[in-house]
Amino acid sequence: MPTSEPDDQPPQFTGRPIMDQVWGDLVFLHWRIEPEQVAPHLPPGCRPDVHDGSSWVGLIGFEMRDAGFGYGHPVPYFGDFGEINVRLYSTDDQGRRGVVFRSLETERLAVTVLAGAVGVRYRWSRVRVERGPTTLGYRSSRLAPPSRGATTDFAVRTSPGVVRDPLSVFLTARWGMHHHVGARPLWVPNTHTPWPLRSAELEHCADELVAVAGFPGVTDRPPESVLWSPGVRTQFGLPRS
Repeated sequence: MPTSEPDDQPPQFTGRPIMDQVWGDLVFLHWRIEPEQVAPHLPPGCRPDVHDGSSWVGLIGFEMRDAGFGYGHPVPYFGDFGEINVRLYSTDDQGRRGVVFRSLETERLAVTVLAGAVGVRYRWSRVRVERGPTTLGYRSSRLAPPSRGATTDFAVRTSPGVVRDPLSVFLTARWGMHHHVGARPLWVPNTHTPWPLRSAELEHCADELVAVAGFPGVTDRPPESVLWSPGVRTQFGLPRS
């Protein structure tokens, strides 16, 4: 298990990017969870990553902007959408800290179909971004199985206060995704500038997505970490075994 603390500086990115996109206006909500609850939901070859004795489950809303293949080739319409995901935190024997997505809500049906072909759990949903002068929120309702009708509705009061503490870095400085196709484990690297993280206060959270992702009851209590960010531009590399 890695012994060093996560670093918000990205590692060297080798090769040419296969995808390029902007993640904008993010809300990060996180809850503590026991590593034993997380382990059964991870791909082969990785295990729960832990901070302060706990693993964590995240509910993240953001706007995908200018997504496209290669670098600087955004796909009109299909490259812009709201997304809400439920994610876990993982590490492997090479010391790579990553995320594992339990679900990703989007209103782009084509994205759902194409991503599903390689096992990425996009779910077709009605997703809305809600902005106020000092608030930022996301809500969605799933339009198709599995768990058709599952909803979420959360919002935060934003602040300009900069956040950079060990927990916020642990939850956001993730330079890849652990995934698998069949029994074959994969690592999908990504890179971006360090997150511009800001403090936030929870306005409300009525969520069913974390429960249907395998963790009932977690979002009945307030999140232990609440953050927001104006966003970053990021690139993904080729998957590796």
